[in-house]
Amino acid sequence: MRKASVTRTTKETDIAIAVNLDGTGQYQIDTPFPFLTHMLSAFSKHGFFDLEIKAKGDIEIDEHHTVEDTGIVMGDVFAKAWGDKAGIRRFGTATIPLDEALTQVTVDLSGRPFLVYNVENTRKKIKDFDCELIEHFFRSMVDQCRINLHINLMYGKDPHHIFETIFKAFGRALDQATQIDPRQSGVASTKGSL
Repeated sequence: MRKASVTRTTKETDIAIAVNLDGTGQYQIDTPFPFLTHMLSAFSKHGFFDLEIKAKGDIEIDEHHTVEDTGIVMGDVFAKAWGDKAGIRRFGTATIPLDEALTQVTVDLSGRPFLVYNVENTRKKIKDFDCELIEHFFRSMVDQCRINLHINLMYGKDPHHIFETIFKAFGRALDQATQIDPRQSGVASTKGSL
């Protein structure tokens, strides 16, 4: 069973996330930020991950704590769900369009955290949500689950479309990387470990 759940409670946030890597894209996501909830829903649906998220935080102070801790717990829960990575494909890539926007996301479940985030965003906020926190979310997740993630916006104008292509492409790429390949014996590495 490639499932996991993680809860993280601090003085600033209370985050609980459960995932099933072999799901059908069912989701129940509740964050204080409707835009982030929408993006995580798209990630779940297009990655075929069953995902439950309950996130609360001290948003009266700042959005940063809650977004960061959601990324941390996402990284932790996915790493627990894929375990020792035996049999997985390891690499995944997806290119997703939405109207005028096109994004390519590539992931390597390498055990070495690194984020490349080539996204130019001319708008600081969508409604009340600080768009700069999207990069911070991904950095927090990458550091926690120790993956190599490249997010490359090819082009786009509408910030909503841009971020939606990012989350959909990330879902598809991560789904591809976490799939079990029956030809793969052990882990996909000449070192014998990831």
